[in-house]
Amino acid sequence: MNAIGGYFELDLRKGRHYHKDALRLNTARNCFEYVLRARRYDKVYIPYYTCEVLLEPINKLGIDYEFYHINELLEPVLSPLLNKKEAFLYTNYFGLKQNCLKDFADLYGEQLIVDNAQAFYSEPEPGIDTFYSARKFFGVPDGAYLYTSLKLEQDLEWDFSFERMSHLLKRIDFGAEAGYSDFRNNEDALCGNEIKNMSRLTDAILSGVDYSSVKQRRRENFAFLDEQLKNTNRIHWDLDDDAVPMVYPYWTDDASLKQKLIANKVFVATYWPNVIEWTDEEMSEYELAEKLIPIPVDQRYGEVEMKRIVDIIAKHQSL
Repeated sequence: MNAIGGYFELDLRKGRHYHKDALRLNTARNCFEYVLRARRYDKVYIPYYTCEVLLEPINKLGIDYEFYHINELLEPVLSPLLNKKEAFLYTNYFGLKQNCLKDFADLYGEQLIVDNAQAFYSEPEPGIDTFYSARKFFGVPDGAYLYTSLKLEQDLEWDFSFERMSHLLKRIDFGAEAGYSDFRNNEDALCGNEIKNMSRLTDAILSGVDYSSVKQRRRENFAFLDEQLKNTNRIHWDLDDDAVPMVYPYWTDDASLKQKLIANKVFVATYWPNVIEWTDEEMSEYELAEKLIPIPVDQRYGEVEMKRIVDIIAKHQSL
């Protein structure tokens, strides 16, 4: 029985999940593990240009894997023939490669696994195992969604998130720098966890998001940056009508620009440092990891912040 009365819990808006028909699990890598277990794959093809955490479930289950290359359009170079116990993992980079995703869905059918960790708003292709990460788009410590037609025959425990909230709370009270070490600790704490149900805390936060306004703001910010920066961006982007980007990927040969942005408190990440270790300098993936700058376009910001970013880049390039 739920308690009535007493002290208040965190006051959150009651709504619904965007992925209301998906399984709600604790992390995207565990969604990947769920699929690998349920399908009983012997081997999976994964891109060089990906986060190393995806190797965690592969190594845990002792599954064979093989890397494949992508080109400068972030699309797979080759399409390997699969036997019945093999899968092909496709990454919908930055939420901007839905059309390419559809081509591989037609090619591989249910042997395709779609990593939509960077594409929260991308609709799943029918019959295709597809997973999402919530914390790439929203202020939550964990949480993921999985679409799959197979279910594991095991009861999943509930995850708990209250001890992973400090970086989110500190950023509000003290600013981004104050919570960064807690953020890194939270990232480390997500390693090695068993597959669990999404925590009730994360569930409550995600059910209260205004998904429509988030979508609009991200698209507006992306469009503004692209209009200002497309002529100096090595990669061209067409924002489809239903695409919602995670970031604005700005590919530049200026190795010093990333540090210039960070010095001006525009915090941009590297996707992904492990790729530089996995690849050689002549590979496109190496260049992407080294030179592609993911500029924030998320719902916290508007035209004022986008103009600030553009001004920093323009002044730096004019030097």
